[in-house]
Amino acid sequence: MHTGRATKHSLTPISSGIILLSVWVISILCLSPHTAWALQTDFKETDREIPVSPRNPDSLLIGLKANYNAAIKRNNDLEAAGYLQQIGRLLFISGHYPQSLDYLLQAEKLFRNRDQQRMLAINLNMLGELYYRTRRPQLARKQFDEALAIYQKLGQESGKAEIYGRIGHLYEKREMYDSAFHFQRKALQSYQLDRHTDGAAKIYENIGSIYEDLEKYDSAYFYFNRAYALNAQTQNARAQVEVVNNLGDVLRKTGKFREGLAYSFQSLKLAQTNGERYQISSAYNDISKAYNLLARNDSAFHYLTLSRSLLNDIYSEESNKQLALLQTLYEIEKKDNEIDQLTQARRIDTLISIATGIVVVLVIAVAALIISRQRLKIRNEQKLRAKHKQVYEARNQLMEVELINKKLEEEHLKQQLETKTQELSSYTLHVIRKNQLLEDLRTKLDEMIKDDKRDQRKQIKALSEQIGEGLQDNQHWEEFRGIFEQVHQSFFDRLQQQTGPLTANDLRLIALIKMNLTSTDIATLLGISQDSLRVIRHRLRKKLNLAAGDNLSAYIQSI
Repeated sequence: MHTGRATKHSLTPISSGIILLSVWVISILCLSPHTAWALQTDFKETDREIPVSPRNPDSLLIGLKANYNAAIKRNNDLEAAGYLQQIGRLLFISGHYPQSLDYLLQAEKLFRNRDQQRMLAINLNMLGELYYRTRRPQLARKQFDEALAIYQKLGQESGKAEIYGRIGHLYEKREMYDSAFHFQRKALQSYQLDRHTDGAAKIYENIGSIYEDLEKYDSAYFYFNRAYALNAQTQNARAQVEVVNNLGDVLRKTGKFREGLAYSFQSLKLAQTNGERYQISSAYNDISKAYNLLARNDSAFHYLTLSRSLLNDIYSEESNKQLALLQTLYEIEKKDNEIDQLTQARRIDTLISIATGIVVVLVIAVAALIISRQRLKIRNEQKLRAKHKQVYEARNQLMEVELINKKLEEEHLKQQLETKTQELSSYTLHVIRKNQLLEDLRTKLDEMIKDDKRDQRKQIKALSEQIGEGLQDNQHWEEFRGIFEQVHQSFFDRLQQQTGPLTANDLRLIALIKMNLTSTDIATLLGISQDSLRVIRHRLRKKLNLAAGDNLSAYIQSI
């Protein structure tokens, strides 16, 4: 039954006491974990397995648990997941939310592993309602959204409608009525597409409840009446109880106390016919309110007492059921634990026996392996020593051969060096002699030029110039440099690393100084005078950044 805001009326002291008593009864109803609305939650996909309000939940739980164990023995995960879901739903209906959550989460895991989308959507719907009951609306919405996505993918309009209705209810409880209307109307559209009359009736009832919250009682009455007509069409007497009750509430809140009282009596009769004890108690309470508003306080007190007495009986009976269910849960868990312990003990014994056998076999195998490896090690060591001896002898022989080769190579290099040195010296002496001869010829020719024989001067001058060009021939210098670098390897590279850029003439002079030639020989080779050589040496000292006291020849010899 949906409760809205009460209409203001003046009350007598007796009626005030009745109202206070009514509030106390309603508070008990609200605090009970098995409210009428909770017990009427309709998970349509599993109604065939579990009644909405089972008479013997403990016996039902034992049967479901036995079926689950049998499915596990058959390795049928999908069947086992179905039983886990039914156990979770039974515990949910009985108000054991933490235990219900555990079973539903186990079922969800199995459904996901087997890719059972339809059963997963049903399970998510249950989880969403459970999170809503435990005041976790964000988690509830997450479950509803995933379930809705699955139903949309499968094209199941009734499934979509049910989720839309639950999301709309979430918004209604948060007083976000525009969103609540939006989702309830989407739910109604889906039910109508699927021609699901009972579902459409429930949505009309939900929309009427929103209008009742908004105190728009005409609209509320209109939608409750439409729900009443659809339930009458499908002869859904159980759903009709709450709709008739809501119609009575609306009439009472709009001041139509007698009309509302008639609906309350009709709701009482329907509840009694269907054995809906919570609805009987609720009807008694509504009749008490109507009589109180009609100033018939004796009748109001009578029906309020009936409501209170029945509610106490229900609460006591439900408490006994909960205790029995908790005891059954405890015994099942205890039995499962004992089975697990026995199974674990058997596994441990089996493992110990297997481990003992394996250890014995391993010990024997290891002992045999150790003996075999020791023998193999001894043989390998003997072979290794023999190989080492052979390798040692071969290495000694190779070293002796290499030593002989090195000695021969050194002697050969010495011979080559001596040969190159002799060649360089011979070449240098040859060049010196040639240049001296040319110099003498040029001197004589110069003297002849000074004579009075003018007719020979021109020819003699040309010959002198040709001799001068011969003194400065670079081809001989390149040949000289090649032989020099063979004798004094990398000399010019080391020189360039220690000094700045040098000209070809500078390098030629440095090479001649490196050969320990005298200044006279150097001047002859270069075809210059002693004075010119002194000037060139002075310039070279500056390029080599030598101090005034440093010896140029000593510096070049040190490179």
